[in-house]
Amino acid sequence: MHVVVLGGGVVGVATAYYLAGDGHRVTIIERQAECGRETSFANAGLMAPGHATSWASPRAPLILLKSLLRNDTALRWKFNADPRFWIWGCKFLRNCTTARQQANTLPKLRLCLYSQEATRELLSRTAIACDFTSRGILYLYRHAERLEAGIASMAFLKDHGHVQEVIDVDRVVELEPALGGQRHLLAGAIFGPNDESGDSFMFTTGLAAYCAQHLGVEIRHDTTIRRLTSDGRRITGVVTDKGDIAGDAYVICLASDSPAILRSAGRNASVYPVKGYSMTYPANPGGAPTMGGVDEEALIAWSRLGGRVRFTATAEFTGYDTTHKPSDFTSMKAVAAELFPDGGDLERASYWACLRPMTPDGPPIMGRGGLSNLWYNTGHGHMGWTMACGSARIVADLIHGRAPAIDIRGMEVR
Repeated sequence: MHVVVLGGGVVGVATAYYLAGDGHRVTIIERQAECGRETSFANAGLMAPGHATSWASPRAPLILLKSLLRNDTALRWKFNADPRFWIWGCKFLRNCTTARQQANTLPKLRLCLYSQEATRELLSRTAIACDFTSRGILYLYRHAERLEAGIASMAFLKDHGHVQEVIDVDRVVELEPALGGQRHLLAGAIFGPNDESGDSFMFTTGLAAYCAQHLGVEIRHDTTIRRLTSDGRRITGVVTDKGDIAGDAYVICLASDSPAILRSAGRNASVYPVKGYSMTYPANPGGAPTMGGVDEEALIAWSRLGGRVRFTATAEFTGYDTTHKPSDFTSMKAVAAELFPDGGDLERASYWACLRPMTPDGPPIMGRGGLSNLWYNTGHGHMGWTMACGSARIVADLIHGRAPAIDIRGMEVR
């Protein structure tokens, strides 16, 4: 069977890998000159089941309201006249209860843990280099009362399979010596020993090359998808700026652009972009962090990617705008300089902004999409790198007629 994968980010390339491994002929359509150049390019790098908690929470509405008056909240909303945002936002607000947050977090955590196993297996089989490290992740707290609140909040994840340890400052510094000079700032941490990190872009480009060289996957770079064609029962082709492409089955892996392309075939996906920011700078081996972490009070994350350090922050509802300005990185740079004053050359930092494809409830969307040969693998939000291999394997299983290895309730097309 010929399967056309729409989108060459980490999710799309991983999907192509598993489909080709099942013996299918696979074509990837990617509008950039290289796979992984958009949302997958400079994300946090954390493979973090410890951050699987759904963003739709009882606290979220108040944070969003505060963001109209302040610019220092981690979750921001700028007024947007787009009616699709308001439809998405109403669904998001309906999920902002404790019961709904817990119900939405469970499938995310289940997928994250499964995807970690799939990623390790894939890396072992392909030997792709992506600055991968399995040293764990530190979820840091600066105040004792916030640490206690964090322990209570993450207990739900712990009760459902996420391995975590509450550690004092001495143990924090033992695990991450680069924080030794800043111990006075810390109250302790929650340590996720099984959480990991790596460069999603390196992984995506490496896997794309592997797919092309070893599995016969065709990658159509510099090819913009215009629309899908349909006879009302099935997709009949993809119209691109380089001509039409036809296959037997089609998988939507277009992140925040998924709804626009799906509408051309009379379908939809409740996915809306949430803008995130990152900066990457050369590491100083003597003072840079050696493992990934999150300042849980500032909600700023970092990872060590070989000779680089990456910091990421902010979730901003601002439509499809990916522009950025120096002030967007002020808080991020301040935390980097405070926690790791000898961590690297911040003056040589490169900056990036991307769009995370968020669903209003939190879990991604996977499975058959209403038409007989249309499949979804989209809406992974801020956890595309963590979830990519697991969701790709699940969708490949479904297309091939196998039952997925985990329960996918809560992640079906909705």
